[in-house]
Amino acid sequence: MRNPIIYLVLLVLFGFLVLIRVFENELFYDPYLLFFQNDYLHMDFPRREILKLTLYTSLRYVLNTVISLGIIFIFFRDKSIIKFSVLVYVVAFIILLGFFLYFVIHPRQEDYYLFFNFRRFLIQPLLLLLLVPAFYYYKLRQ
Repeated sequence: MRNPIIYLVLLVLFGFLVLIRVFENELFYDPYLLFFQNDYLHMDFPRREILKLTLYTSLRYVLNTVISLGIIFIFFRDKSIIKFSVLVYVVAFIILLGFFLYFVIHPRQEDYYLFFNFRRFLIQPLLLLLLVPAFYYYKLRQ
């Protein structure tokens, strides 16, 4: 990984992740952005369009996933790692979206913190932060 082009591509991919985060208000419908930035434990649940919210949250997850898979590929150059990563991302999406929809459809104040954390895994590339060190350790042990 000594090629300067690889570093440039990594920088661009990480830049895309940053841009998704910076322009989240303009790019995605998400009434929970302001809700969780404020004192959400003492506020009413925001009004939302469930289908629109689900589609935009899924779009954001897919964008973060594609960029994250690119980063993982550049780091490890191993098709088996990419295949496993795709499986992890798909299974995580199904599970996390199920919980997300449950909390959106059945809002209860005592579940706000749990909902916040499930939502965070859908809208931020946290799986990348878990997979890269895990695969690095795996490669070291081989």
